Amino acid sequence: MSNWPVIKLGKIATGFLSGGTPPTKRPEYWQGETPWITSKWLGKHLELKDGEKFVSEEALKKTSTRIVPKDNIIFATRVGVGKIGINRVDLAINQDLAGILIDKDKFDIGFIAYQLGIDPIQQYVAMNKRGATIKGITRECLKDIRLNLPPLPEQKKIAHILSTVQRAIEEQERIIQTTTELKKALMQKLFTEGLRNEPKKQTEIGSVPESWEVVPLGSIAKVGNGSTPKRANESYWKCGTIPWLNSTKIHDRFIVEADQFVTPQAVKECHLPRVAPNSLLIAITGQGKTLGNSALTRIETCINQHLAYAQFHNENVVPDFVLWFMQKCYDFLRSIGQAGGSTKGALTCGYLKTHLIPIPDIDEQIEIVKVFSQLDNKEKVTRQKKVTLQDLFCTLLHELMTAKIRIHHLELPDSPHTS
Repeated sequence: MSNWPVIKLGKIATGFLSGGTPPTKRPEYWQGETPWITSKWLGKHLELKDGEKFVSEEALKKTSTRIVPKDNIIFATRVGVGKIGINRVDLAINQDLAGILIDKDKFDIGFIAYQLGIDPIQQYVAMNKRGATIKGITRECLKDIRLNLPPLPEQKKIAHILSTVQRAIEEQERIIQTTTELKKALMQKLFTEGLRNEPKKQTEIGSVPESWEVVPLGSIAKVGNGSTPKRANESYWKCGTIPWLNSTKIHDRFIVEADQFVTPQAVKECHLPRVAPNSLLIAITGQGKTLGNSALTRIETCINQHLAYAQFHNENVVPDFVLWFMQKCYDFLRSIGQAGGSTKGALTCGYLKTHLIPIPDIDEQIEIVKVFSQLDNKEKVTRQKKVTLQDLFCTLLHELMTAKIRIHHLELPDSPHTS
């Protein structure tokens, strides 16, 4: 690695602070001003400017809770081992964390934090975890971490480049969050008020514009589900050409391709209806965020038994409009699907046929779809930018930290910290 000296973390740190047992749940202990975190708070952003809770002076005096002075490194040594943060405020930490105090006149704290996150060091930490129930690393292990340290000006420039890319990633995250929140707010507004400023009427699904109809999904679409051909039967899968979807594809929202394919024999023998393009798909089982989620297939496809389809036969219904309404119903559909003992039963094709859908005139459906399409496209572009920036960050982190790229090879503005 060029001619950079290798120095153990214990040699460059001016001190290590172990986290303490958190205060009890006494209310007066949690009504203070000092931010307090656990390892859950690490990993989202490198710089830590806030806390999960706030502890009082009394709690700090009467417990072993430790405060790490601002502008040092927080390292997870037990739960979440290897997670890293830079505290930009004085921060109280729990027993899963350690504070690493750094002499800022000799070393750049950002550079040290970024290097602690590279794969070889994280692998070293993972290999040295010990413990019966909660596996962690010892302070000695932490001190033995070997760092490659270029001169301080180069440390600062490398940290500046990496933090610039990281801030760009965080900006994309903020845009995604804002767009998601706006989309949710518009779903609530447009599906209850419409776009025509009409008088409202009360229906089984709440307030809707007076001219809108409210109809069961089964009255505007054929509803059914599919199956999974036996994997052991090669004649169902080998050289298959017909798209077949499982419930993981529901997260694509607009499905334009399949990852798996079945044969005509499978379609014929295994209850596999051919679902037409622009049909609605709904996940009727699943873990995490799958159950209750919806998508539109833009291709003709078959589906498995964990998905239901609604194939529209009413020309006055815009499939995309129904999709966005079903997105609004996500939480409600999940509650139905999880209420196996309720009178409505689980989320089944039988229930979906009765699920009520508001239907305005076709022009208003199209206008509402345009609103959501614009937001959705903005979100897709932003997510792709975020992925591109994350790839760039990973590449730069590796190349800069291993001196495969030297800082003078990059035409970038000078760091404000180098003056």
